[in-house]
Amino acid sequence: MTTRKSVGTYLLERLMKLGVRRIYGVPGDYNLEFLELIERTEGIAFIGNCNELNAAYAADGDARLSGISAVLTTYGVGDLSALSAVAGSYAEGVAVIMISGVPPQHAITQRALLHHTLADGNYENIMACYAQFTVAQARLLPQDAAGEIDRVLGAAWREKRPVYLQLPSDTCCVSVQVPVEQDVPAPCGSDPIQLQAAVANIMERLAKATQPVFLLDALVRRFDLRERVGELSRLLDIPFATLATGKGALCETSPNYLGIYGGKASAPELYERVRTADCIIGLGVRFVDATSGYFSYAFDPDAFINIQAFDTRCGMDTFLGVVVADLLDAIIATIKDRRDVHPSSVADAASGQVPVPAPLPVGQDVTPWGQPAFWARIQAFLRQGDVVLADNGTSLVALTHMRLPAECHFISQPVWAAIGYTLPALLGSLNASPDRRHLLFIGDGSFQMTAQELSSVLRAGHKPVIFLLNNRGYTIERMILGETAAYNDIANWDYAGLPGVMAQQDAALCLRVNSMPELEDALKQAQDPQRLVFIELGFGPMDGPVGISNFGGAVRHYDYGAFDGG
Repeated sequence: MTTRKSVGTYLLERLMKLGVRRIYGVPGDYNLEFLELIERTEGIAFIGNCNELNAAYAADGDARLSGISAVLTTYGVGDLSALSAVAGSYAEGVAVIMISGVPPQHAITQRALLHHTLADGNYENIMACYAQFTVAQARLLPQDAAGEIDRVLGAAWREKRPVYLQLPSDTCCVSVQVPVEQDVPAPCGSDPIQLQAAVANIMERLAKATQPVFLLDALVRRFDLRERVGELSRLLDIPFATLATGKGALCETSPNYLGIYGGKASAPELYERVRTADCIIGLGVRFVDATSGYFSYAFDPDAFINIQAFDTRCGMDTFLGVVVADLLDAIIATIKDRRDVHPSSVADAASGQVPVPAPLPVGQDVTPWGQPAFWARIQAFLRQGDVVLADNGTSLVALTHMRLPAECHFISQPVWAAIGYTLPALLGSLNASPDRRHLLFIGDGSFQMTAQELSSVLRAGHKPVIFLLNNRGYTIERMILGETAAYNDIANWDYAGLPGVMAQQDAALCLRVNSMPELEDALKQAQDPQRLVFIELGFGPMDGPVGISNFGGAVRHYDYGAFDGG
């Protein structure tokens, strides 16, 4: 059964069916008619941003909590402004629908020389750019718009990665035949023979294992696998560690939580626990440089069960067409049915748990001011259910190894590692989950990249707590090279004064902290924020969390070899 609807209407309905409730972006002359349609449509809202890069970051932050989000730009100039953020969503596995209002189809057909293009008649170059950083793309034309919308959105839904749609300005309101029934795209099922073989292989390995361990990555959260993995860990009493990219994948207050695994950058006990494991069950594991101790991980490859979204590898055996959710469900069912694999067979698996270091003392009279003391105090400030955002730099280094309370959600970008990502992402996470407390930790260099979006957070009336770490420059880079070099310096803004410029003076509580007593007072005022709380923290240029100098040295050695900066 079919009916007729405009291309724009069908696109909005399909977006809402997937759970999209907000479209971030910037108006432009080629997307205005679609914006008019959004204004008239209940159940979905347009969130205006200061620029397209920030809009795509905000959509990314939204999707990490809501599961999927969307961005709207105008052709060419808007597309390329957002491209870096969309590439980050691809690298990090986030489902973002990128929609571009493009010139009218008659202009594209005639190769007209229009603004926002290279004035050479080429209308395929932007599509070619996005083809490198999205899993599906289409230009929506009346003859196949409905099918292409379903194909492209279905790819984002299944693969949890960005897609790209071009909507010609003269196509938005053209009516086309569309299906009457609009279901959520069906997940691709597993090959039953491959699935059965994978389960049998894994069960055989588990039956023989005496020192198994889970290694968890971002896949667990992106594909909503937390309950399944948590149940499997409990059934078998198998401890788990996460990569930095998967931080918060399972509850870090669990007695089975071992900590963050990053090769030789891990706690020594955890490094040895993984190195000597006789069965390692990896969920979506990717060993990238900064999250693997620069590829210093070590374990028996034959003991590694590498479970990815749509295939599984057990040692040298590969099982294609096996969907991760199906695999976990089948393993759990098998464990419950079979009594030959009993929790007692791996009961001592958790005996090698890595203790979490106790927080540093926070006594105001004995603790010197600096980042080690600050981060120790923040450990106690975190509470159950917080949304914690850590920008790349000293904030991410510190928070990665901090134990989160139950039900916290951790947002960072360790793979793409774009500084400034988290401030716009904060807008998205606040929109997706406005009833939770949101804490943003961001350095001054990162903040200057996307500072405009603070105005959008204020405009929306959100009440996050923002910790601005002012080191007067790029501390991470100073740790690598150029400790006193001018290229690592930035302008020293009056950061705590910015909220008063961007909104009414009473819209935010702005505080400056340069000592432990001042920090204690600020945290008391930020405990239950009634308005946005902006805390500027003054630190020295080389003041960082514990371990930051070792991190800088590892990066320097990997990037430059024996180069000593001379």
